[in-house]
Amino acid sequence: MNIDMIRAAATRLNGHARTTPLLNSPFLDDIGGRRVWIKPECLQHTGSFKFRGALSALSALDEATRSAGVIAFSSGNHAQGVALAAQMHNVPAVIVMPSDAPSLKIENTKALGAEVVLYDRGSADRDIIGARLAEERGLTLVKPFDDPQVIAGQGTTGLEIAEQAAAVGVVAADVIVCCGGGGFTSGIALALEAEAPGLRVRPAEPEGFDDVARSLRSGGIERNTAVSGNICDAIITPQPGDLTFPILHRLCGPGLTVTEDEALHAMAHAFLRLKLVAEPGGAVALAAALCRQDQIEGDDVIVTISGGNVDADIFQRALDTLE
Repeated sequence: MNIDMIRAAATRLNGHARTTPLLNSPFLDDIGGRRVWIKPECLQHTGSFKFRGALSALSALDEATRSAGVIAFSSGNHAQGVALAAQMHNVPAVIVMPSDAPSLKIENTKALGAEVVLYDRGSADRDIIGARLAEERGLTLVKPFDDPQVIAGQGTTGLEIAEQAAAVGVVAADVIVCCGGGGFTSGIALALEAEAPGLRVRPAEPEGFDDVARSLRSGGIERNTAVSGNICDAIITPQPGDLTFPILHRLCGPGLTVTEDEALHAMAHAFLRLKLVAEPGGAVALAAALCRQDQIEGDDVIVTISGGNVDADIFQRALDTLE
């Protein structure tokens, strides 16, 4: 992985992926105790940053390989990103999804033309299912985070952050990133290392599923004991990736963790103050900025809202936190 791959991905994504803005609200500044800048990837195609990595990966394949079709496993956001990227290239896509994924994500993935294969997250191994189907059908696996071209695509977000932060005079700040397996976080970290070295990436995770934070502390890959049981489904992964962790370990500051209630409250504030719809996993970075002020230094903090694909009942729970 290197900055040239991210820049090449940005060229391939130009005109296809949205350049999302960098937003600010004085109301959120008051809560966070500093200027809080929001990078809303919930406004990206398919409602999350995952489209960047998916399109980067598919567009990097040679035509013969791509035309045979692709397969991916995902709780929903990577699924939709791959489904749309496959649709744009007019190639088949099979998506292996946990049966407890939000219904909105499952239905959206189907609507984008992908074949969805459901599995039980607690008893089945998605890697085994994906490998079997890939071999049987001659499909290319597009991993959700531990893939160089996926990381490169996610890193294009970091290129945008570097340019946008400079435009508003922010040259030193923590950049808090919603983190699952680390593709988004490591891609942004690589981009900022090259383009804005004063901006330090810090992963944000839900309590009980803080494998990246624990791995950064120990210096080796740590695994979560559970693989489900949290509303932040979009960023629940067993452990950091073999490709992503060395990047995270080299470039990231300490991880931050938040509770489910804090994520819901951050969702409500994003809607109330910025009219943004965030999903729980997509709101953990904002929750960290608002609820972990004592663990952040400086006058500015930049956070990602990584996705906005949320079922209505969960979103209502978030709004109810304002009462």
